[in-house]
Amino acid sequence: MLVLGIDPGTALTGYALVRQEDGEPELVVAGVIRTASDEALAVRLQAIYAGVTQLAAEYRPEAAAVEEVFFSRNARTALAVGHARGVVLLALADAGLPVAEYKPPVVKQSVTGYGGADKAQVQEMVRLLLRLEDILRPDDAADAAAIALCHLQHRRFDGAVQRAGEGS
Repeated sequence: MLVLGIDPGTALTGYALVRQEDGEPELVVAGVIRTASDEALAVRLQAIYAGVTQLAAEYRPEAAAVEEVFFSRNARTALAVGHARGVVLLALADAGLPVAEYKPPVVKQSVTGYGGADKAQVQEMVRLLLRLEDILRPDDAADAAAIALCHLQHRRFDGAVQRAGEGS
């Protein structure tokens, strides 16, 4: 399965495509969609939409996973991330992709085994799980890879539970 992980933001929207068939997960591509802070919000959101649409068309993932807004001490930041999330979700829906959404503690738990892990711990586990020489940069790309890995793990777990239920 090829999963597109997205870490939404108005300045940087991180993305990572992670493939896992039978063996270990592998990173296909990761990066960020950058928008200029001096541009109008509508133009920035349009760029995010176009970037996600292009990723979906070029790589044809089977599913997408997006980070949910958990909380923010800064209401303005939370609102901006919410705008970016909405545009990302729209682009993914327009591409016909099933979308899963995960809160940051769930992503951290899935990747590190601890829902309160710090950013450095998550980045190191992403590096190890994807067998990368270096930590993914920028942080938003590493976060997107963690979100994709979280989805793959949840999908595996859900499949195992379903198979166990069919056997009883």
